[in-house]
Amino acid sequence: MEAEEKLVGVITHYYPKIKVGVIELADNLSVGDKIRIKGNSTDFEQIVSSIQVEHRDIQQAKKSEVVGIGLDQPASENYKVYKAQ
Repeated sequence: MEAEEKLVGVITHYYPKIKVGVIELADNLSVGDKIRIKGNSTDFEQIVSSIQVEHRDIQQAKKSEVVGIGLDQPASENYKVYKAQ
């Protein structure tokens, strides 16, 4: 499975109170995509349930956009976000 994972972006900030990660996208991302967050102390998978840009809900974000997504577990800056194919 790891061979099929593609880098989607990097977390640039995490808001623990609202459990939202800010991701600078290196590839497109859509609601419903399965992602994997990997960092020094974290490695988990989840389904993207919402994506926000400028506090607006969107269904799909494009490469190079900066978006916020709800995270199931805490994450930190520079953690990598992969999309499972």
